[in-house]
Amino acid sequence: MTPLTDIALEKAQIILKSECSPIGLMASPEGYPHVWARDSVITALGALLSPGHEICLRTSLLTLGGQQSELGAIPNNVSVATGRLDHTNAGSIDSNLWFILGHLFQYRVSGDTAFLQTQWPLLEKALLWLRYQDSNGCGLLEVHEAADWADLLANRFNVLYDNVLWYAALRGMAEMAQAAGYDGSRYAGMADDVRHKIRIVLWVGAENEAEWGPGCPGHTEWTHTLSQVGPVLVKRPFFLPYVAFRDFGDYCDVFGNLLAILFDVASPAQEKRILDYMHQVGIADPYPVRVLHPVIHPGNKDWREYYRNNNLNLPEQYHNGGIWPFVGGFYVAALVKAGRLDEAKRQLERLAQVNRQGVEEEWEFNEWCHGRSGQPMGYPHQAWSAGMYVFAYHCVRETAVPLFLSSPTT
Repeated sequence: MTPLTDIALEKAQIILKSECSPIGLMASPEGYPHVWARDSVITALGALLSPGHEICLRTSLLTLGGQQSELGAIPNNVSVATGRLDHTNAGSIDSNLWFILGHLFQYRVSGDTAFLQTQWPLLEKALLWLRYQDSNGCGLLEVHEAADWADLLANRFNVLYDNVLWYAALRGMAEMAQAAGYDGSRYAGMADDVRHKIRIVLWVGAENEAEWGPGCPGHTEWTHTLSQVGPVLVKRPFFLPYVAFRDFGDYCDVFGNLLAILFDVASPAQEKRILDYMHQVGIADPYPVRVLHPVIHPGNKDWREYYRNNNLNLPEQYHNGGIWPFVGGFYVAALVKAGRLDEAKRQLERLAQVNRQGVEEEWEFNEWCHGRSGQPMGYPHQAWSAGMYVFAYHCVRETAVPLFLSSPTT
């Protein structure tokens, strides 16, 4: 660790303290005074490791669970001002996924089985809602366009990011069920099936050949998908961002691929190819990390005119290749998991540098920065930028990734 990384840790913990509202972890007091499902759980990866902040996640989970719909949907966000569901970007699918994972992280820190038992009906209801998002019964979730954290990006149908979280949520349900005294064996079996299908559908290359062994279900849709994708791509050093009907994304969704590494969806061979590729294309230049490569320009089949909304998703900006420091925290964690400790230390220093920047003051822990200039462009005092810095710091210091799922058989 260095003086700069140590100072950054202190500054991040100050941000976390300011974000803990009476109803849970806010995303940002300036831009997002709400408890967002995904933001609060991601932020909590750092908050749970910071003495004095552990209760904030539990409060967030109670707030989100208290607004669960009749059908089981967890709200995208709840207003701190009103305590009610905010309908902004309400159609997200990953709220349910992070809600389940939030309970897993909370349990792994607290060991509180009584809380799991109290929350279990909400968790099962949240998972059932997710199962209904598998409209064709293939095992993977089908996701509407721009219906998750990348809410201004045209990922769609079998989306990498959401299905990696689906795998992790199912494994988490199996672990929590066992801890709470329920039978979770079916969840573990479902998780194995999801990981198998992610590797078949979203990876193109020799690294997934083992998935086509005698145990492969051999569904017609998988064979048909590869007949469309395989001849065009041949191979890619990352999981595809999405595969849809006779269509696929041909760019690297950095966040989705990092989650695939951290949640053990990626095999060791796939993990190596992904991280080598990210290093080769300078995904952490000028700071960790740009969340999409290569960027999408007008005229590309995945370009949408709504990318111009509020001047946000132009090339090198926002989800279209902008730098998101919170995803930089996941990058550092993935490097630690892969044993690339020297690189992880170097990227932690650069993560401290990007969080130190500000428009009006130092240490703004901005939401996102321009992908080429590195200059802040989002809202300051972003909770998950601070939380994921704390998490990345702990990963480097301990040379291990706390809170995440233990490695299953690969």
